[in-house]
Amino acid sequence: MVAPNESFNFIKKTLLALPVPPKGERHSYKDERVKGLILRITATGQKTFQLYQKHQGRPVRITLGKFPDMTIENARREATKAKGDLAGGTNPNVAKNRLRKEITLKELFDLYMERYSRIEKKSWRYDEREINKFVSHWFNRKISDISKYEIKSLHLKMKDANGLYQANRMLERLRSMYNKAIEWGWEGANPTQGIRKFKEETRDRYVQPNEMPLLLAALEEEHNGTARDYLYLSLFTGARKSNVLQMRWEQIDWHNKTWRIPDTKSGEPVLIPLSDRAVEILETRLKETSGQPWVFYSEASKDGHLTDPKKAWTRIKQKATLALWAQDERLATVIEEQRQRLPADNFIGLLFKRVEEQAKELDIDLPVGLMDIRLHDIRRTFGSYQAMAGASLQIIGKSLGHKSQQATQIYARLHTDPVRASIDKATDAMMAFKTGE
Repeated sequence: MVAPNESFNFIKKTLLALPVPPKGERHSYKDERVKGLILRITATGQKTFQLYQKHQGRPVRITLGKFPDMTIENARREATKAKGDLAGGTNPNVAKNRLRKEITLKELFDLYMERYSRIEKKSWRYDEREINKFVSHWFNRKISDISKYEIKSLHLKMKDANGLYQANRMLERLRSMYNKAIEWGWEGANPTQGIRKFKEETRDRYVQPNEMPLLLAALEEEHNGTARDYLYLSLFTGARKSNVLQMRWEQIDWHNKTWRIPDTKSGEPVLIPLSDRAVEILETRLKETSGQPWVFYSEASKDGHLTDPKKAWTRIKQKATLALWAQDERLATVIEEQRQRLPADNFIGLLFKRVEEQAKELDIDLPVGLMDIRLHDIRRTFGSYQAMAGASLQIIGKSLGHKSQQATQIYARLHTDPVRASIDKATDAMMAFKTGE
């Protein structure tokens, strides 16, 4: 039996078996792996993880959570974080006391960003931007003063004005902020509790086979070469927008024709085999960006690389959509009439707008065309063409860098050769619509 104040490696079975001390006493046990982490047991049987160490010459005891609600690994992680705070001159107990005394939403927001979002979340910039944008009118109010009704009203208002997806993300952010406040010592109730998110539909849009030749033709005519090549690489790799935009030459293995993405959404690196078409584009870009670290180098960007191909993407979609509309004789006439009135062929945005206006005057219903395709749909397009080329779901998941509990082991057993073959087939299937092969 482990004696009180003794050090040992905390494991769940041992901690559960520790005896309850006599009335009026408390027993403490020390973890061997994380110095300062202790488990205190009261005479009532309550077991609590704490960090116990000196700070500025005085002993400090920081409560981390109750066992077994808090796991040993979480206790070790929180103890290490608290030790880091102490080493940096911050006593976590001070923050807890502030919360107990009641704080404003702005103070909670600042704490949330400082202690959690910027440290734990890759998407912290979205938290910072969206919370400032949509709930700053509550910043001077105490957090207990903001009611469930007000948050529900904001949720409904944002759905109408900004869409249900953005409304749901804001609800999630507020819920997370209040949960952190409770975790850090606030004794109030989370006002988002019981507010349901709006039902979200899974998006399944991708570039259809009849649309692909129109998109490829518009891509070829795009005058912004950097944006054009970015879109081609997105089509031929299926990688996420941010990963393609931040592609660096050091990540390219020319010999093995692979691209290693070191930092992905899943938190793990991903190795993507490159098709011959993708390699050709990269070889061209290498000549154009000589001496630069970024594949999509941009002198105009403070980040050093292309950050938003939105304007080029809109032009390409408009040109492809006009080509689709031109398959209708009535619309072909409208498009040609409007084109003749423009000084040059590169006023694609103005041409698109004028065709929309004249079609409305003539009471002609215009198909959406390719205008509803988003940049993220290019990633879905890549996976869809792999499926059309006969790839298994496992290989598609591997090439897209998907991660799930059930499929992880299957992914680990796959080699890059079948993935490469699938990527080559998908690329060739797309390009066939352009060349007529």
